[in-house]
Amino acid sequence: MATLHHPFHEGEQAVQRLAGMQARMAEIGPRVIRDHLPEQHQRFFEQLPMLLAGMADAQGRPWASVLAGAPGFVQATDAQQLHIHALPLPGDPMAGGLHPGAEIGLLGIEPATRRRNRANGVVGAVQAGGFAVHITQSVGNCPQYIQRRAPVAPADKAMPPAPPPPQALPTLDAAAQALVARADTLFIATRAPATTDRPAGGADVSHRGGPAGFVKVEDAHTLLLPDYSGNQMFMTLGNLMVDERAGLLFIDFDTGDLLT
Repeated sequence: MATLHHPFHEGEQAVQRLAGMQARMAEIGPRVIRDHLPEQHQRFFEQLPMLLAGMADAQGRPWASVLAGAPGFVQATDAQQLHIHALPLPGDPMAGGLHPGAEIGLLGIEPATRRRNRANGVVGAVQAGGFAVHITQSVGNCPQYIQRRAPVAPADKAMPPAPPPPQALPTLDAAAQALVARADTLFIATRAPATTDRPAGGADVSHRGGPAGFVKVEDAHTLLLPDYSGNQMFMTLGNLMVDERAGLLFIDFDTGDLLT
């Protein structure tokens, strides 16, 4: 197993250059971005009850989604293989793009401890109860801006009711705007087309957090997202330099409602 000697594509390098960080990241990137999951990351993913995913649909538009299950629903069979025993909810845009060979970005996040790790790769076999992912890139992220919260187990062990069918919104209605206005967390999916000279391309999903209301609702069509100082790799902004489309996911952690 190894680190990636050229982990940043041209979009990421362009943003790093604008920030005056390209030389520094050229030194750091190959040391921290790997082509496999370290043992610590393997165990981390296996203990999670929730996993974020980013994929593109048939039109190439990125979408951010969430997968959930009892701890252990994600299993690392080795340093380059994750088996995820869950599938997207009915109506989730991710469902249509989940096929062998599809690019996928994964983010494991544990709000109670504020740990997070990214693992991007390619979808392998898809079965009735889940799917496999071959890992091509992994990196640990710092705990900055992760809002600490702890999961609460349901009082009874009965199966939860089926979620209602998703509702398509032509614009952000009042309820959607209210959810965004009180959110302290969002997840953003982006992508960069993978080519022979851009081995670090592919899908990605990242966390953004801040005080409630850190995302501003400009109008029914427009949101304003701050970009706080982070690890200076600029993976999300770098992807947006080569493909300006993005998928946002807001989760109401009290009700379980999703907005994507």
